[in-house]
Parts: sequence; C-alpha cells; structure tokens
Amino acid sequence: MQESIFLTKFARKVYLIHRRDRLRAAKILQERAFANNKIEFVWDSVVTRIQGSGGLEKVAVRHVKTGEEKELAVDGCFIWVGILPNTGFIGNSVNLDEHGFIIVNNKMETSVPGVFAAGDGRNTPLRQVATAVGDAAIAAFSAEHYIESLKNEI
Repeated sequence: MQESIFLTKFARKVYLIHRRDRLRAAKILQERAFANNKIEFVWDSVVTRIQGSGGLEKVAVRHVKTGEEKELAVDGCFIWVGILPNTGFIGNSVNLDEHGFIIVNNKMETSVPGVFAAGDGRNTPLRQVATAVGDAAIAAFSAEHYIESLKNEI
C-alpha cells in the first residue's frame, strides 16, 4: 500500500493489481489507498506478461477466478510480492521471529555472541537501502568492538 500511495506522487494513475479480493495491509494504509483517486484496484488478478518494444507499453493481467485476460497500457511496472526473508541458510543458529526475520538488538547483535545481522533479513519495520546501510554501519562498528574485547581477554 505504501508503495502504491507513494507512486501517485509521480504518476497520473497507479494500477494496484492484487491476487486476492481484499487487502492485508494496515487499515490506515488501506483507507488512504481507497481514498486516493489515482489508484485503481484490479482485484483477484496477477500479471502474466510485461510487454513493449524500446520501453514498457503494457502488462497482461489474468483474473485468477475467471481466467479472463486483459491488457493495461502502462509506462512503468513496480513488482511488490510481499516480504519473505532470505534467512533459510541460518537454520536455528540464531533466534528468528515468527516470520523468519533475525532478531537483533540496537547494536545489531543476534542471540549468538559475535554474530551480527543487518538489512532486510533482520526484524526491522523499514526495509529500504538507506536503513540497510545504516544497519550495516552499526553492525560493523559493533563487530569491531566485539573483536577488540576478545583481544583484551587474551
């Protein structure tokens, strides 16, 4: 929802193509999107093709219940398919939240001493490049201090 609302600052029209017949987003974001006359909802649908020659011209959309296909003339396409953290390689090595995100403190420390996490794989309310870079700076700083503390113990 946030992304669609944001895009209306730059576009005359935003098609929000959603594979279901209702939204799961926070109620306030739903209300803002429904109130925004630049957003047109395309319910129970998925994008099946993105087409154009020399640039994007249209997307093909299939209704998941009827199978009916239609084309929408567009100049841009932003795909947002939800958030699944790429943390499967970690297994049970560190504590994860119920969605699979790595739990860290404000120093980016995980439940395992000396293991730090940053970016979209951690439990953060904002997943953007700017916050991931900030997380990484904090994690690097914290890791350096952790290593220095180990040197002092020797």
